[in-house]
Amino acid sequence: MNAIFKLSLAGAAALALSACGQQPAQQSAPAASGAASGGAAAVEKSEIRIGTTPGDFAEMVKDQIQPALEKQGYKVTLTEFPDYVTPNKALAENSIDINVFQHKPYLDSFKAEHNLDLTEVFQVPTAPLGIYAGKLAKLEDVKDGSSVAVPNDPSNFARALVMMNELGWLKLKDNVDPLKAAKTDIAENTKNINLVEMEAANLPRSRQDVDFAVINGNYVISSGMKLTDGLFPEASFAYVNWGVVRSADKDAKWVKDVEAAYNSDEFKSYAKTKFAGYKYPAAWGEQGAAAAVAEASAASAAK
Repeated sequence: MNAIFKLSLAGAAALALSACGQQPAQQSAPAASGAASGGAAAVEKSEIRIGTTPGDFAEMVKDQIQPALEKQGYKVTLTEFPDYVTPNKALAENSIDINVFQHKPYLDSFKAEHNLDLTEVFQVPTAPLGIYAGKLAKLEDVKDGSSVAVPNDPSNFARALVMMNELGWLKLKDNVDPLKAAKTDIAENTKNINLVEMEAANLPRSRQDVDFAVINGNYVISSGMKLTDGLFPEASFAYVNWGVVRSADKDAKWVKDVEAAYNSDEFKSYAKTKFAGYKYPAAWGEQGAAAAVAEASAASAAK
């Protein structure tokens, strides 16, 4: 196990926070709207506006979370955002109440850059980042000057670099932070890889123009691809995604009810059946995480 991978595991351990898992209780006489950011006390509500990216996170809401919350008397609306920028801005501007689409390194970077008061509250099942075939079908087909399409946002770009370091396609500097790796951290471009940076949503379509593509799991699913088509799944657990709210709302009862829906036995059974190969929340216990590792490894070995 190389130094970068060890650092990835260390980052994963540091980022894994325990979610509540408390069963939802009946909502009583809630107010109509939630609190905005800025330190105001959380306000209870009868309507919950959820934002996700298209694909698996939206499916989870429509299939399980929305029905579970509506049984408690909530009205639930879902907005699907086609990018990784708008959902956090919409949340900060009180256009939605909670979003589900991002891992903690991305959230930390984004809210620092834009000065947003947002807080992660619970983890959700997450499809791993992976390297997928483009014009070349197998990892061993990589050649000098091969082109690799990668996400252009800093945190996901760092993940792509770590994966290529693990494959030996390039070499990162010693002691680099795997969560923040950048072009300047490349010590040696072993295969003279041509990094083609683009919006994550466009990566599945890029495969016809590049040799390989590093694609986020949710866009693999939404584009009709399969996780098992991946040539190399990401090893690190630092990038399990989170449900995020405005900091003023983090202790609100409606947030606890959403969290409980995502940690319910019904949702766990649904997710492990429909989203095999995903990385599961730390709150689900080591068995869930181990199952995800085993399934991803099996998919890689099959390839």
